[in-house]
Amino acid sequence: MKKLKLISVIALSLLLCLPAMAQDNSQKPAQGNKPTISGEDLLGLKSGADPTKSDPKRAGRSRKKGRPVVFLIGDSTMKNGQDNGSNKQWGWGHFFWESCDTTKVSVENHALGGRSSRTFISEGLWEKVLLGVQPGDYVLIQFGHNDSGPYNTGRARASLPGNGDKDTTVVMETTGKQVTINSFGWYMRKYARDVKAKGATPILLSHIPRNMFTSRDSTAVIRNNKGFGAWTKEAAAMEKVDYLDANKHIADKLDKMGKDSIQGLYYGDHTHTSLAGAKLNAKTIAEGIRELKNCKLKELLLK
Repeated sequence: MKKLKLISVIALSLLLCLPAMAQDNSQKPAQGNKPTISGEDLLGLKSGADPTKSDPKRAGRSRKKGRPVVFLIGDSTMKNGQDNGSNKQWGWGHFFWESCDTTKVSVENHALGGRSSRTFISEGLWEKVLLGVQPGDYVLIQFGHNDSGPYNTGRARASLPGNGDKDTTVVMETTGKQVTINSFGWYMRKYARDVKAKGATPILLSHIPRNMFTSRDSTAVIRNNKGFGAWTKEAAAMEKVDYLDANKHIADKLDKMGKDSIQGLYYGDHTHTSLAGAKLNAKTIAEGIRELKNCKLKELLLK
């Protein structure tokens, strides 16, 4: 009889413990389901920065004694990750100041990895940069690498192809809200108009070339003279602002260096640059600016 009562007590205790045991197990990852790191995280497309925490007072804080500021906006090819080379990838914007006369001008790199011409605006990043822009400043604008892909699913950052004013409305998968999407050229023109309205000078740039060639056996780097490159040039012409074909300037150099020699200028993939690649791009872009006929920024660059 006593044994029967003891068995009953044990059974009851086990029943009471089962829910707790189940709860504990549900909080533990199942074996074999190890957390994975996406390719984009590995290759540095995501900066790790939270755009909602961007300080509106930050833009323009390098200004000294009324001197102009050069603002840079773009994606991870301009500012990679935390901008410290921890993933061995660098954006050219980190080194652009080396070509500038810092006794006359300061440089601020406000690019953010993974952003497109559309999302740099929709996430409020552009608004915060624009607050710091003053008459006499310069804004270098380079997008295109992230403007393809889905409109309303996944990272949802694509702009419409082309340079027209026609837009479209989509329902975002994550929020269920309707958003209006414009063309890539429309966004580039908006940047230019906004900068001009502040009495500053915009310069639109085609995005840097990838480590890709016209064919498997070719030694010629693929140019971006169509698509986003062409639309950037058209947008600059429509707004009557300077356009720099950074893609061509850099690709021309890469062709002369040779296919084998340029492999060390990229790291991790065919898009993101190493320290050496970022420095070369920054220097080449400065050289391109010096060739712009009526751009006064070249007067602030080192000779």
